[in-house]
Amino acid sequence: MQGSENSSRRARRSTTMGVMPVNDMPWWRWRTNVRSALHMLSDPVFQQECWLAGQPGYGDVTDAVYRLVEDTWLDNWSAEKYVGTIFRDSQEAALVDVAVLRVLRIMHQVGADAPVSAYIEHHGWPEAVRAAREAHVRLATNDGEDPDIPPRTLEVLAIMTQAV
Repeated sequence: MQGSENSSRRARRSTTMGVMPVNDMPWWRWRTNVRSALHMLSDPVFQQECWLAGQPGYGDVTDAVYRLVEDTWLDNWSAEKYVGTIFRDSQEAALVDVAVLRVLRIMHQVGADAPVSAYIEHHGWPEAVRAAREAHVRLATNDGEDPDIPPRTLEVLAIMTQAV
């Protein structure tokens, strides 16, 4: 992982109330974090030029996975739970679920703190990238944004998600 100043990982998970996490993060911030992670995970050129090259400001693969699942708990339940809040419809949720499962499977096989090359060289990585791309394109398009712009830095992401 790159320096901690380039990471969006937090020290610990949110606590829960019943089965839902107690968190003051509004849905649009969750969506922004999920979209950022999917964007980075879906772009092989970005992965080569930023993650493999060690370019600062973007975190690493594990950081992106963490951003994808940390506040939403998508590693524990389906994105369908968030239709009407984080996700606009069941199609968005289904695409996100596929991407999460593909990426998490690889992370569990190579290890959370494995180097970027271990992820990229994994036999299942192209399928994970494709699934993340399908989800990213759907979410970006539904938000009226160009899915092909380069991913934003974690600094820009922090500015976008700070409380108003």
